[in-house]
Amino acid sequence: MSTDQPNNPLHGITLKTIMEDLVSRYSWQELHDKIAINCFINNPSIKSSLKFLRKTEWARDKVEALYVRDHIRIERNKKRNKRRAEMRKFRKENTDDESS
Repeated sequence: MSTDQPNNPLHGITLKTIMEDLVSRYSWQELHDKIAINCFINNPSIKSSLKFLRKTEWARDKVEALYVRDHIRIERNKKRNKRRAEMRKFRKENTDDESS
């Protein structure tokens, strides 16, 4: 049986990694605003959040969905910024050629 999961964006990513990434990107208050989970607002910590999320499937699903949405948006923005940088470079090269 194969362990490859090409269509699973969370394959190989631990819940701890997900939480650390989200906490580094957002404050606990922002996380609570995005997903109304009390462990994000009442004495929040990675450890207590992991304990709760491992026991509560609906909350874990919401946290994982937020993580996936964020990573899709981040990857899209990286591609967009790369295209924009290439276009600026192309325009600069063409305006330099025309002025010579």
